[in-house]
Amino acid sequence: MKLTVGYLYPNLLNLYGDTGNVKCLQKRLQWRGMEGEVCLFSGGSAIDFQKVDIVLLGGGSDREQEIACRYLKGIGGRLRDFIESGGVLLAVCGGYQLLGNYYRTQNTMIEGLGILDIYTEWKPERLAGDVILDSAAFGSPVVGFENHSGRTYIGNHTPFGRVRQGHGNTDRGEWEGVLYKNVVATYLHGPLLPKNPEVCDYLLERALKRKYGNGAKLEPLPDELEHAASQYIVKRYGKERRLG
Repeated sequence: MKLTVGYLYPNLLNLYGDTGNVKCLQKRLQWRGMEGEVCLFSGGSAIDFQKVDIVLLGGGSDREQEIACRYLKGIGGRLRDFIESGGVLLAVCGGYQLLGNYYRTQNTMIEGLGILDIYTEWKPERLAGDVILDSAAFGSPVVGFENHSGRTYIGNHTPFGRVRQGHGNTDRGEWEGVLYKNVVATYLHGPLLPKNPEVCDYLLERALKRKYGNGAKLEPLPDELEHAASQYIVKRYGKERRLG
């Protein structure tokens, strides 16, 4: 079996090691004897979403987001169709914000794709540091690193998780990210997937089932090192929920 990962605008959207998410998806397929092809799409590239199984949007600065959004506008309808038909997408930080209705920065308004009914407002204080989430979708805590000035308001969307440590979507430190269909949208860098193999496999399994049917499954991997790294962060901050 084979999955194709489409990485959109890596020259613009690659803060804090987001490219590591692509490598993690590919490697966890290879460890199971499957093929993971990676297609890099620069600005203005023609993208056939029928030929990709997983799409990744990384994070970028406000300026880079504004440039990326111009390119995304040209493919927004096809990206929406991909998502609504069950396509798998990981959107991190700036990519997360661009899926919403708008991001009002310090100096301008960046109109988003409106795929998620969310919006983001800039504030001068940055929200930065380690994050730990408890998510109903996963058995283990999700860990990562946030660094953003945007406050994202998700309305009635299902959050990625409840914040145990850190800030998350807003300075209230209550919820982080969004889960929508087969989309994971989050502020968590680090990169996210190598630190959280369960999240990586969540994306892979949904892509496999969409392409090959519900019988497609992933064989478990040992993941001792991955879990040890994650548990180090969890133990470092203890069990109590705290703001960063």
